[in-house]
Amino acid sequence: MVLVFEILLMILGVLMVLLVLLHKGKGGGLSDLFGGGISSSLGGSSTAERNLDRITIYLGLVWAALIVGLNLVLGA
Repeated sequence: MVLVFEILLMILGVLMVLLVLLHKGKGGGLSDLFGGGISSSLGGSSTAERNLDRITIYLGLVWAALIVGLNLVLGA
């Protein structure tokens, strides 16, 4: 059970990093390396960006719940 939690935490951690890097930058951040600075002149928040925000939030909540669950399993 502990091994499953640890593997899921590693996979979700990598996915979180990738999702955060995909977000549109508001300044001269790391996302500008992937073309974020070019599309920032278009303005507005697209449906894809809103969905990316939602996915990132839900994935972060699952990640946090896994951390709490792992702590409960290890503490018991």
